[in-house]
Amino acid sequence: MKLPIGKVPVDVLKEVVFKSLGVKRKEVVVGPSAGVDGAVIDVGDKSLITSMDPITGAVERIGWLAVNVNANDVATFGVKPVFFSSCILLPEGAERQTVEVICSQMDAAAKKLDMAIVGGHCEVTPELVNPVVVGCAVGMTRKGNYVTAGGAKPGDKLILTKSAGIEGTAILATECSAVLRKMGVDEKLLNSAQGFFEKISVVTEGVLAFEAGGVSAMHDPTEGGIFGGIHEMADASNLGVKVFKEKMPVAEETLEICRFLQIDPLQLISSGALLIAAKPESTDKIIEKLKRCKIEVSVIGEFDSSQKRLILRKNGAEEPLPCPECDHLWLALAKSK
Repeated sequence: MKLPIGKVPVDVLKEVVFKSLGVKRKEVVVGPSAGVDGAVIDVGDKSLITSMDPITGAVERIGWLAVNVNANDVATFGVKPVFFSSCILLPEGAERQTVEVICSQMDAAAKKLDMAIVGGHCEVTPELVNPVVVGCAVGMTRKGNYVTAGGAKPGDKLILTKSAGIEGTAILATECSAVLRKMGVDEKLLNSAQGFFEKISVVTEGVLAFEAGGVSAMHDPTEGGIFGGIHEMADASNLGVKVFKEKMPVAEETLEICRFLQIDPLQLISSGALLIAAKPESTDKIIEKLKRCKIEVSVIGEFDSSQKRLILRKNGAEEPLPCPECDHLWLALAKSK
């Protein structure tokens, strides 16, 4: 079986990866499972939240993304990330300046999030084409004081912060800038899209939403975009979901770049957005708290017990919620070569 580019399919995770997890330890209260991007380890009266992710599709801001993407996974538990470690893999011929750039980006991102970089590894790796940074973030909280992506309940409202395709927009506007200019993308729009790197963090909204109360689950839609993230959340919670296509916010910059590259913004990697499952009676309170901090927020759907994943149109028509085979970032990067 030849695997697609990007995340390994869920069936491979369940049939292979999740069956090879070493010994069971009582401290591990949340271990590997589909749709859950972190683990919970109880130590004394504390719960440690830990998560790991690689950055593989970006070059220009790879250090910045490594810190923020991993920090985001911890924040989806409602917990502030505090520690970060990394494994930096460099292609043959890489120069000292590359290490300096990546490390300075990680330093700036960690300082902005009030995180300590506590260790890692750095090497030149044979046959590697571009740098790869694998990061690990850790947060601490009072024992049991967190949510997971698998906690959504029937009737919970599905909330989305910011907009779709934030990370993908930033990467494509940077890595494919020359191609997009030739295609006719406006320079002002391109510059604005490159600035989307500053929107990548969801730490603030993750912590604020959890503190507001009434949050059942949270998840950041990375590979596979908003559609992929919704499927992962529904998988983790063993629920169905209905989403309203017209209520899913997409920035003008994202729409334009996706139009030129002929990809779907709702299947484009979306770090920077946060999916929140909230109790109906708490939804307004969560939205109000986020809006007070100038965080854009929309109610885009609702979870149910049907096991169906549907898109609802304004005219009442229903259609299956697409399940991305691979993130549309990879499609776009392939087209731009």
